[in-house]
Amino acid sequence: MSYVPPPGLPIVDAMTPAVLVLAGPVTRDDVAGLCDEARIRLEASGTGVLVCDVGGLGPPGLGVVDLLARLQLAARRAGGRIRLRDPDPALHALLDLVGLRFEVEGEAEQREPALGVEEEVEPGEPAV
Repeated sequence: MSYVPPPGLPIVDAMTPAVLVLAGPVTRDDVAGLCDEARIRLEASGTGVLVCDVGGLGPPGLGVVDLLARLQLAARRAGGRIRLRDPDPALHALLDLVGLRFEVEGEAEQREPALGVEEEVEPGEPAV
C-alpha cells in the first residue's frame, strides 16, 4: 500500500487560540457555565491560550473582575491562560487596582521594547 499526499500544504490551525466572547451583564449564575466553557474550549484548541473578548461586557465592576479571575483560574487548572481582547480602559485600570495582571492582545510583552522606540542617547550622539 502506498499513500500519495494531497498537493499543497496541509491545513493546520494549531496557532490560532480559541475565542470566548463575553457579552452583556454577566450574573453570578453565569460564571460557572462560562468557566466550564472556557475549560472546554482551551482543551479543544490545544494552544494553551484562550482569548476572552471582553468588549461587550459593559461598564466594569467587581463582578467582571470576579468573572475574569475565575476564568483565569479555570484556564490555569486546564494548563493554559487567558488573554483579553478589547478591554475597556476602565477595566484595565480596575484590574491593575485589584492586582490582577492579564495579557492583552496587541500589547508588547513586558521584556520586549515596543516597535519604533529608540533607546535614549546622550545629546550629540547619533541614535542607534
